Amino acid sequence: MARIRVGDQVEVVAGKERGKRGEVLRILLKTDRVVVRGLNMVKKHKKPNQQGQGGGIVSMEAPIHVSNVMPIDPSSGKPTRVGKKVTEAGTIRIGRKTGAEIPATARS
Repeated sequence: MARIRVGDQVEVVAGKERGKRGEVLRILLKTDRVVVRGLNMVKKHKKPNQQGQGGGIVSMEAPIHVSNVMPIDPSSGKPTRVGKKVTEAGTIRIGRKTGAEIPATARS
């Protein structure tokens, strides 16, 4: 069971983006990092290619270590640690403080 999944709303709890919230776009399992929409922006220099796309400086999201983000509890709206609960339907993620289920969001 994954603590953070693609599509989850998370809050950054450490680093230069501390206190900001966003949606998880990608999870990089080998390096234990996540990419969050609109956070940890960096500038990348792109070369022009032969298909006609020009070069330039592009802003993009850089990965953040998974230990520096926490999912947001839907009932309280605050960051929470994640627990698991076994039900008839299977294992679900719950917020540790409120016990509310953290829904599995569909990928878009």
